[in-house]
Amino acid sequence: MQRRELQLGIAMIGPWLIGFFVLTLYPFCASFYWSFCDYDLLSEPRWVGLSNYRRLASELASGGPFSRALANTAYYALTSVGLSVVLGIALAVSLTWQVRGRALYRMLCFLPTVVPTVAAAVLWMGLLDPQQGLVNGVLESVGLSSQGWFQSTSAAAWPPAWPGDHAGRILGSKDGLVLMSLWGIGNLLVIYLAALADVPKGLYEAAELDGAGRLRQFRHITLPMLTPVIFFNVVMGLIQSVQAFTQIYLVSDGQGDPAGSTLTLSLHLFLTAFKDLDMGYASAMAWVLFVLVMLITTWLFRTSRHWVI
Repeated sequence: MQRRELQLGIAMIGPWLIGFFVLTLYPFCASFYWSFCDYDLLSEPRWVGLSNYRRLASELASGGPFSRALANTAYYALTSVGLSVVLGIALAVSLTWQVRGRALYRMLCFLPTVVPTVAAAVLWMGLLDPQQGLVNGVLESVGLSSQGWFQSTSAAAWPPAWPGDHAGRILGSKDGLVLMSLWGIGNLLVIYLAALADVPKGLYEAAELDGAGRLRQFRHITLPMLTPVIFFNVVMGLIQSVQAFTQIYLVSDGQGDPAGSTLTLSLHLFLTAFKDLDMGYASAMAWVLFVLVMLITTWLFRTSRHWVI
């Protein structure tokens, strides 16, 4: 009977095991081997040792494509994750207020998350069109300068004017990608709302008896109680931002345009592997990215003991 149950159990999880070994474990191990090879997908891999990693180090030192992609990815990840935490907490707290139509507001905030990635990218390409986009129209209506968005090489609000851009155009391609990432903040919002619902009401009652206002209650009760959820969302958001690909590929025409300002590591890795057919170099890049994410995640876990309650 135990043998039959074991055989039945293995048969039931068999499809998952096959998928794991074929689609996850084998590519994981193969990419590590290929990172030490010269491999163009058309011929047999040729062992070259640390040549691919030396090439990465050289590009990093000379400011080559890998260095640019790493800087773009770091900017996108840090900005999108930071803003998602601030905006997510602000929306979650406001959606806990006892106001009329609260359920409708919650639904509207979550609704963008069910929109397919491709459809959302096309929508934002229209909204952020420098000439006819709605966002620039709103900015001009309140007396602000229109921005270049996906047609601008500007990366952030510094420096104030980049060569080729008009004065006042301080927001560019990566800022548009950040706005697109904030579009799907509904998933984080649900997690924050669940965490807020678990905060003991007695803490707020005790704070009110001590004369604490809403701001002090948020600072000393709400925010500390949310730190485990903030930590979880920061770690997951970091990993997801590094892996972001579809929307970046669409808005940059699959090239990282304009002028490489949207060339992230995920896109650079894809183009290197399947356009340039340099799978060995792409595998080395993937392993460097894996180690970087692992180190940052480990650092977050080690520092969490100082601020996560």
